[in-house]
Formats: sequence, C-alpha cells, structure tokens
Amino acid sequence: MHYIGIDIGSACAKLAVLNEAGELVLKHIQPTGWSSVDTAQALRLKLEKEGICLEKSHCVATGYGRISVPYADKMVTEITCHARGAAWLHNDSCSLVIDIGGQDTKVIQVTGSKVVDFVMNDKCSAGTGRFLEVMGSTMGLRPDEICELARKGSGVAISSMCTVFAESEVVSLIGRGEKKENIAFAVVESIADKVISQSSRLLTGSENVCLTGGLCGCAYLRERLSYKLGCPVAAHADGRYAGAIGAALSFNGFQ
Repeated sequence: MHYIGIDIGSACAKLAVLNEAGELVLKHIQPTGWSSVDTAQALRLKLEKEGICLEKSHCVATGYGRISVPYADKMVTEITCHARGAAWLHNDSCSLVIDIGGQDTKVIQVTGSKVVDFVMNDKCSAGTGRFLEVMGSTMGLRPDEICELARKGSGVAISSMCTVFAESEVVSLIGRGEKKENIAFAVVESIADKVISQSSRLLTGSENVCLTGGLCGCAYLRERLSYKLGCPVAAHADGRYAGAIGAALSFNGFQ
C-alpha cells in the first residue's frame, strides 16, 4: 500500500509517495505546462514506471490543477495540504507556514498540522515566484541568480506592488545604469515586504515560521524574511513538496 500526493500548481507539479511506515519513498517535480490534464497523465506514467500501483494505493490531488487528476480518490485544498505537509516536514514545530507559489502566496497559521487561519494572495502575482520570473526575464537572470546577486546590492527600492508597474520600474533602473546587484536587491526586498504585509494579520509575536514552495531554497530571501519578521524562518530541503506530502497524508487513519 502506498499513499500518493499530487500537487499540480500553476508553475510546477509535485508528486510525493509515502509507504505504510510513513517514509517518503518517491518525490518528483516537473513543469505543469499549459495542460494540467497532460501533466496528470505524465505523473500517472511516472508512478507506473516506478512500480507504484494506483489500484493498490490511495491517491489525493491538491493545488491549482487538482480537478484534472481523474485517478485521484479525492481532492483536498492546498491550504490544508500545505499545513499538513509543513507540519510533517518540521515535526509539528511550525506555527506559521509561508508558501510562496508560482501565482499566489499563502500564509497559514497552524497548530500541529491543523489550520487555524490563513490569508492568500491570489489576485496579484506580486510577492510570488511569477514576480521573480518576470523580473529575472527583464534582467536576463534566472530567479536563483537574482537571489544570490541581491546579497551584494543595496540602496534601491521598487515602489509598486503591481508586477506590471514594477517591471516598468526595473526597466527604468536598467536604463539609467543602475547596478544589477542593486536592482536584484530591490526585487527581493519587494517580495519580502509583500509577504510580510500579507502575514501581518496572523502574527502573534511568538512564531515558529517555516517557508515552503518554490522559493524555499532561496537562502537570501529567508534571511530577509527572518530579519523583517524578527524571528528565524526555517526551510526543509523537501519544502517545495509540502503540498504533495500533505495530500499523501490526507487519508484518515494514515498517521
């Protein structure tokens, strides 16, 4: 028996498989592409290739494209799955989960693995992975290169919270000859400020914060979030799989 979690996000699809002992035995990530249906089929073929039998397993889908997984036994919201997955990864030590996704950012207040409250930015791509991708494209840099270059920068700010207008600001900064590291600094600061603003309603002053999603591997962003929150922001090596892991854990009686 296996427990399969599929998290089809706007940018990437994640697959996580746990065995009956609760061990993570398979993880996989791939671009979602234009069709969540095709992505779901590709993930099914991946499972078959790895010898995971769907008929003898439980499968839960979550994320933006969860309705496109016809072989899933049920669907669970990404808020619930990210809370559960982050708690599992961090041994129930988190009280606040920040998930920076491709098109939205979720801030989830948790107790153990249970959702207490949450806020979600799903109307604008500011403060998300997409924001970083757009700025990177404008600057000719990959998202990870922006994060690392930002360490060396200072003294520049992006005033607009809108991705379109922020991109125009970056173009203007480039045009006037501003150093790339200073622009990169402004981009990362903009993301961090947006996340902190979004988090403000859920802050209690005694947070144990963990970061999940595609940007959880960006050490400099975690440092800036830690500084602005006034507390350490932890990240797990498998943090971007939190939603898929949480989905795999979503069957009653599993734990």
